[in-house]
Amino acid sequence: MPVFGEGPRDSSVLFVGEGPGAEEDLSGRPFVGRSGRFLSQLMEEAGVPRESVFISNVVRCRPPGNRDPKPAEVAACLPWLERLIDLLKPEVVVTVGNVPSRLLLDTKVGITSLRGEFHRCRFAERELTVRPIFHPSYLLRNRSRERGKPLSLTLDDLRALSPWLAGGIP
Repeated sequence: MPVFGEGPRDSSVLFVGEGPGAEEDLSGRPFVGRSGRFLSQLMEEAGVPRESVFISNVVRCRPPGNRDPKPAEVAACLPWLERLIDLLKPEVVVTVGNVPSRLLLDTKVGITSLRGEFHRCRFAERELTVRPIFHPSYLLRNRSRERGKPLSLTLDDLRALSPWLAGGIP
C-alpha cells in the first residue's frame, strides 16, 4: 500500500524519511512502526509535537526485505516528493537518516557528518533549509542519553526546530 504522508498542510516543518516499513505498509501511515513510535517520543520530548509537522518518505512503497531503496525506486518516487515540497512550501526539512539526507543535499557524505547543523540546498526548484537527524532505528540500538551520544545529539537537533514551530524563521 502506498504511504503518502500525513500532517497539517500549513506546517513549516516537513520530516522526510527513507521509506515505509512493514507496519507503515499495512496502515498506509508514515512512521507508525517501532522506529516511528520512538521518533514520535523523541519529538515530544524535544518540544516538537508530531501533530505539528508533516511527515512523509522518499519512496512511497516498502522496498522488499526492508532494504534501502534502489536508485530506480527513488527516481520513480521523486516526482511525488518534489510535488509535496512544492505544495507544502516547508521552511525547514528534517531528513531522517542517510537516504533522504544524501538525496536532498546531493552528497555522498554520511549522516554522522551531516547532522548537527542546518544546510541550504536547492531541490525541486526550491531553496530549502535541511536539518539531517539520525534514523530512529539507529537510535533504538544506541539508547545512551549521555551527552555527545547519538540520542542526545538527536534531541538537540530536534530542539533546534523550535523557532520554526513558533512561527518564525531564525
